[in-house]
Amino acid sequence: MKTNPALTLTLLVLAVASSACRDDMHNQPKYIPLRESDFFGDRRSARPKVEDTVARGYLRIDDARYTGKVNGEDIDYFPWAMTKDDIVLGQYRYDIYCSPCHSRLGDGNGLIVQRGFRRAASYHTAKLIAAPAGHFFDVITNGYGAMPSYASRIPVDDRWRIIAFIRALQLSQAAKLEDAPADIRQKLQAEGPTAEIRVTEGATATFAAAPPESIYQSPGNPAIPTPYSGVIPPSYRSQHPAPELASARPVKAQGAK
Repeated sequence: MKTNPALTLTLLVLAVASSACRDDMHNQPKYIPLRESDFFGDRRSARPKVEDTVARGYLRIDDARYTGKVNGEDIDYFPWAMTKDDIVLGQYRYDIYCSPCHSRLGDGNGLIVQRGFRRAASYHTAKLIAAPAGHFFDVITNGYGAMPSYASRIPVDDRWRIIAFIRALQLSQAAKLEDAPADIRQKLQAEGPTAEIRVTEGATATFAAAPPESIYQSPGNPAIPTPYSGVIPPSYRSQHPAPELASARPVKAQGAK
């Protein structure tokens, strides 16, 4: 049988070239997660974070703002000066996350409680009126008793806004007629509890009994810009009120006439 020299040479070249091929793209020198390592002393390929490593966007240097504590003690002030808009946004958040158990008045008799759930704490007890603001922040963040943590649902700054609204609730439910400014007091005396009171900027009332420090003192921190969590600004809420829900139609049980 006669061979073809050109074909033989071509096959030889291909054989030599193919012997140089490697499969590094398939078997890369890397560790698959949780695979054992012969290089490190603890034989773990997954390495711990370098000490003091901070992920982008997660720098937390203000303990008071992010934990509600300083040197392990609850603070009794707000990390920034609360404004009316902060309190309005705090009420919006409170109505969503807190009122189902604590009620709109904060007396612990929310709709869920009325349907058999364990009664929530009332904000109007002497214990919680005297509790520092940091206590409420800790409870919202970590939970307490039957209450779960809301850290994953309520941003840090909105927790402080909710606390500011809770302080307003406490003050409103404990207020006396003599606490109101003279002009408002006269209107209440003339028209009764259904009188329409228009609140203007600024507080003119004097208190017969000093309220908790957190109600009226917010020293703030000039190094921290005014926070904004960006959801449902009060100005938008006032201009776009939520539509009233249509009355639900009664549903008959199957087979009922």
